[in-house]
Amino acid sequence: MNEERDVTKILRPGERLDDLQLSGFWIIQDPRRFCFGVDAVLLSDFAKVRPGETVLDLGTGTGVIPILLAGKSRGKTFTGLEIQGESVDMARRSVKLNALEDRISIVEGDVKEAAAIFKPAFFDVITANPPYMINEHGLKNAGDSRTIARHEVLCSLDDVLRESAKLLPESRGRFYMVHKPFRLAEIMTKMCGYKIEPKRIRFVHPYVDREPVMVLIEGIKGGKSRVKVEPPVILHGGR
Repeated sequence: MNEERDVTKILRPGERLDDLQLSGFWIIQDPRRFCFGVDAVLLSDFAKVRPGETVLDLGTGTGVIPILLAGKSRGKTFTGLEIQGESVDMARRSVKLNALEDRISIVEGDVKEAAAIFKPAFFDVITANPPYMINEHGLKNAGDSRTIARHEVLCSLDDVLRESAKLLPESRGRFYMVHKPFRLAEIMTKMCGYKIEPKRIRFVHPYVDREPVMVLIEGIKGGKSRVKVEPPVILHGGR
């Protein structure tokens, strides 16, 4: 990080600055809220963004996926949509900190209204790291930022897929998502229902002999039916 940056002017009380280990980029996070995890990093590796393409990240949180994608690809613009005002503020400050204002925009708004917010725009690529847990499963505090990130309190899988289907162009728009394997049958059924055809699947295992804990999925709007299961990601090589 540039030593001339005055961190005291960037951070709010309780926040920290984390090194993304990519292109000299940093991100502002608040450990009292929900901080990004390995799932966001894996999704940014899995998603394919071609030169000149436009990208929308639904439920962007503090903007980690648009920042990572901006560092890994030659996409033209990256837009993050986030409903929680505190996260929007952190994301916008991180974008400014990394001098990415010409490539990344953070919009405050509801995923359930994404198509109306961005109409009549289309995006070449949409990414999503949505809440994994269904409704009240293990729910304790519906207003807590960690709960909102993990549970379908403010948006559901249906919301993400419905709005993505409206914002992706036919036959070439690509959708990328990370989710939990226990919901895979539901995910694929709903993707097909919204005409986002599953094309690539990659499972993520903690160890080679353990069940997968995450699944990465690529879909194409209006694509033909053909799915490729790629070699798995093994997070830890030893036991």
